[in-house]
Order: sequence, then C-alpha cells, then structure tokens
Amino acid sequence: MDKLLMRAAPLGARLRERRQTVAVSESSAGGLISAALLAQSGASAYFLGGAVTYTGPARLGLVGITDEDMAGLRSSSEPYAMLLARRMRERLGATWGLAETGAAGPTGNRYGDAAGHSCVAISGPVEMVRTLETGASGRWENMLDFAAAAMALLDEGLDAAG
Repeated sequence: MDKLLMRAAPLGARLRERRQTVAVSESSAGGLISAALLAQSGASAYFLGGAVTYTGPARLGLVGITDEDMAGLRSSSEPYAMLLARRMRERLGATWGLAETGAAGPTGNRYGDAAGHSCVAISGPVEMVRTLETGASGRWENMLDFAAAAMALLDEGLDAAG
C-alpha cells in the first residue's frame, strides 16, 4: 500500500496544481485507487468520486451502464475499461475518468482471462487504454499492481495533455 500512496501523492499535487478533477471506476482493484488518491491531503480539490463496479448490478446502479451499452463488449477488456472511464468522467463532470477492470486471482475470470489480467483506461483531455498481465495469481499483489498501473496511466495522461 505504501507504493500506492507514494504514487498518489505527486498525482494529487499535479491535479491540484492544474485545478483538474478525477472520477474513478475500479473493479478488481477493489477501491485501492480511490483510497490512495483520497489518502492525500487536499484530495477534496481533485477527487470527485469513485465506484467499485465489481458486478453487473454495480455497473448499472453506480455507473449507469446498461445491458444495451454492453452489447458487443465484455468485462475485463480495453473497450469496456474505456467505456467506464468515459462514463465516470461524464457522470461526475470530472476532467479525467480513470477506470480499471480485470481478474485479480487466484484464478482467472469467467471471460477466459488469467489471474493478473487488467485493463486500465483514462478519458479526459487525452484518452489512453492499456492491458496489464502480471502473470501472478496472488490476489492482493495483483490488486496493488492494478491500482499502480491505473495511477501510472493517469500520470502519463497528465504528461501527454501538457
């Protein structure tokens, strides 16, 4: 967790300095992204909200993604991660939407992804999406890695946006 807090501190400072905001949707990271960002002093200046969208009912109730929105998509994929990031940005009026979806472990998910598979996405002044494959089955370790990857992508997006 210390690794996440160390990554979140400069992210929070950059967002505050730019007067930008973030909204988070995470699945297999289980709230760790939001927790790390919220643990920073002054988080209320940049953190608009987050949702753990671990299930279909959560996806619908918290993010408003319907079965119709999911037509042709599957969870734990890059297109789905981008949909989550865009939807969170739009729903909360944030500068940035940040999303993570995957399979923490110790086994894979029902979609055929192995443990350690995650897709992370950002939507804002720039859009980016990445797939991470840790090759590990340890649930907690993967959750930490997924959260770190999501925050690294937001950091990259901040760089790209200038």
